[in-house]
Amino acid sequence: MMPPREFIMPAQMVIGSGAVEQTGAQCAKRGWKKALIVTDQIMQKIGVVGQVEQNLANHGIASVVYAGVNTEPVVEYVQEALAAYHEGGCDFVLSVGGGSPIDTAKAVAVLVTNPGSIEQYKGIGKIANPGVPLVAIPTTAGTGSEATIYTVITDQKTDVKMLIGSPYLMPTIAIVDPMLTVSSPPSVTAATGVDALVHAIEAYVSVKRQPMTDVLCLSAIELISSNIRQAWSNGNNIEAREKMMLGATQAGIAFSNSSVALVHGMSRPIGAYFHIAHGVSNAALLAVVTEFSLVGDPKRYADVARAMGEPIEGLSMMEAADRAVVAIRRLVRDIKIPSLRQLGVERERLMELAPAMADAAIDSGSPANNPRKPTKQEIIELYAKAYDEGDRMAG
Repeated sequence: MMPPREFIMPAQMVIGSGAVEQTGAQCAKRGWKKALIVTDQIMQKIGVVGQVEQNLANHGIASVVYAGVNTEPVVEYVQEALAAYHEGGCDFVLSVGGGSPIDTAKAVAVLVTNPGSIEQYKGIGKIANPGVPLVAIPTTAGTGSEATIYTVITDQKTDVKMLIGSPYLMPTIAIVDPMLTVSSPPSVTAATGVDALVHAIEAYVSVKRQPMTDVLCLSAIELISSNIRQAWSNGNNIEAREKMMLGATQAGIAFSNSSVALVHGMSRPIGAYFHIAHGVSNAALLAVVTEFSLVGDPKRYADVARAMGEPIEGLSMMEAADRAVVAIRRLVRDIKIPSLRQLGVERERLMELAPAMADAAIDSGSPANNPRKPTKQEIIELYAKAYDEGDRMAG
């Protein structure tokens, strides 16, 4: 018997090439008057923000821009953007960019209607009131933040990445336009694409999975793994970009409802301590964590291998599951994701911080969703294995 489960996604999604041109019309029909656009300087420089501003203006909607987001979202950005919202007399928030602007915008939208600072809401289900309307326009095929109930904000005082979860963080409208990803350089395409792949794999093997998300996960794994190389090697391959964007959004919806697991739990502390892009730290961990986890649910990992295009017919269940590890290693190597050492992380420093990072991983709750539950010592050992594996693959 299937127990009742909630399944949450944006109230409305506009998906497809050219979708961004519908932004103003979608907002105007809801009676919204003035947007705070949360973005970064790159999106402003290349003209995407100007395009959105003009589209809003064409439908009688004013806007002010906060373009202070840089790399990872931090408490300071949230505070600055919230001040800009109030000073500008805005009535909704619109984000343009990758996961960092979207996560920042989510925090702003709920702080308009909830007292205090974002640090108070660390954890799941602590936000009491719905936020103001939020429009998410992703420009990378990766985080899936446009379709999730989560935001991750770094507290610079403690170097902790705070996972905050609430249905009130789900965007009101997600406008998913693959054409906005064409300008992403290969390194960003690779990192964000692997992030999306990890979302799909972890949601599929999560102990919190559900039938609705299983379908999305397998579709996302197939779409991403069969198109990421083409999108990485030729950013103007529109078909590959479209399929990557669709896969990333499917993966976002899936993990928002089924949660992520050990890879994400271990990845967040790497990003917080070493300031490494989230997708890159996910990539560093994915193969070794998958190898560790296989025994917990070999059938699920065999399904992952099949979705990634691996031939598993005639193999035992564990042999088939192990093909997922083979496929992951090949993919990470093919799209040239840098190792932790290449990114300036010293092994000695990593292992010095590993106990604290393991504690942070466990405290996040994500490792508890893994098909094989790790101990703190096993997490520490996995950090070492991930570092050494990166060295081998880079060599």
